[in-house]
Amino acid sequence: MTDETPRPPSAPPAPDAHSPHLEPGHAASTAPRPERGAPLSAAWIVSLVLAAVVGALLFTAGFLVRGGGLAGSGSCAAPTEAFAAFCEAYDKLKAEYVDQLDDTKLAEGAIQGMFQYGVADPYSGYMAPAQYQQALGDLSGKFEGIGAEMALKNLDDPGNLEPCAQLSASCVLVVVAPIAGSPAEAAGLRAGDIVTAVDGVSVEGSTMQDQITKVRGEAGTDVTLGLLRDGEALELTITRAEITMREVTTRMIDGHIGYIALHGFSESASDQFHSALAQLLADGADQVIFDLRDNPGGYIEAARQIGSEFIDSGLIFTQESAGEDVKRWEATGDGAATDSNLPVVVLTNEGSASASEIVAAALQETGRATVIGQPTFGKNTVQVWAPLENDGGVRITISRWFTPGHRSVAPDGVQPDVTVEVPPETPPEQDLFVERAVEFLSTRGVGEPAAPSGSPAAMAPAGGMGAYDPGALNLIEV
Repeated sequence: MTDETPRPPSAPPAPDAHSPHLEPGHAASTAPRPERGAPLSAAWIVSLVLAAVVGALLFTAGFLVRGGGLAGSGSCAAPTEAFAAFCEAYDKLKAEYVDQLDDTKLAEGAIQGMFQYGVADPYSGYMAPAQYQQALGDLSGKFEGIGAEMALKNLDDPGNLEPCAQLSASCVLVVVAPIAGSPAEAAGLRAGDIVTAVDGVSVEGSTMQDQITKVRGEAGTDVTLGLLRDGEALELTITRAEITMREVTTRMIDGHIGYIALHGFSESASDQFHSALAQLLADGADQVIFDLRDNPGGYIEAARQIGSEFIDSGLIFTQESAGEDVKRWEATGDGAATDSNLPVVVLTNEGSASASEIVAAALQETGRATVIGQPTFGKNTVQVWAPLENDGGVRITISRWFTPGHRSVAPDGVQPDVTVEVPPETPPEQDLFVERAVEFLSTRGVGEPAAPSGSPAAMAPAGGMGAYDPGALNLIEV
């Protein structure tokens, strides 16, 4: 599940520090940033991507040889003899097909087919221009839109989103909350508003992703939302702006437990996380619940930075490429919560992927935290992203990563120290993962290690524990 990530942007960024671009003859760089908050210097983006969204983003693909005259010249330059049949098929199709053909669609289909049938790797693939630009925004931590969190909601059965592949009268796109200081907040958008139309076109019959793409757009332009609020219809026109994704949410529990949730490993995530964690500690938190549920991953450098918030020194993970090329990713030594007297719990589920698994495994293996919840997704490969001339891009697996103890999390994921189950009758609004974590921490005083001794099965599941809001899987910022 990772090597991707999930949430979309708008305008394509210039090929700068965080635009994936590799000049011919240069190797993909995975060098860490020199300091917190500094811009990325690698020409390619080395990223982990949410495997859960591979189904949505992964238009598996390949790539057409350049220079050949695929614009209708009747000739195709084959790079090797194996491609001769491809070029022959193209020429025959162009010469004999009864209707007019679109070379752009033919080219994209060929790229997709190359990855789908020629590469035995579900995480390498082609992204069409719209998906690629959206994914770049997710990784940068910024996008252009209205600044609101939205999610799917099944009005008939809130705990079941499976029937909601398409928006309908019962499966709706609902506003979770406007982001503080955003155009959405200024325009009066409220939590609980149901989006019924975008720019005068009903959302029924479309997908959530369709509408996210329509709501986002170039900063300075307007979008009009048709809404249903408390049973009454209204419209709001909102002027889009550049929005910084809110990757971190925090709160205090019982006056002394700091809860911090990380939603993605974007370029801005490590700085947001550091500031938020430091503030929790300054506010008096003497125990920490670190929530990585449904976190799809992102930059591996962000994984190192965030793991280093709890681990003061030593190995976080290794990255191993072809030719026995091994890179060690060590702790940075500047974390806010490296004191071993501070008990830490990490929450995981099957939506915790890639970079989330790097961090969870590192904290677990070093004895810095107890992992509570469910096994993670189970992905240990690293991809680079690079642009194509059509403004789309490709993802290519270049290496695998391993835990400090040189374990692979594929395919079984990080196994929790304390397992929780999800009873089907559990109300979706009740977060029993957090309740279980609070219960666990209540048995440990400040200064006692958080990790249970013994095997990962050292603690049995608590009866009835383990529900989480399935809507979180669909939460997205627009």
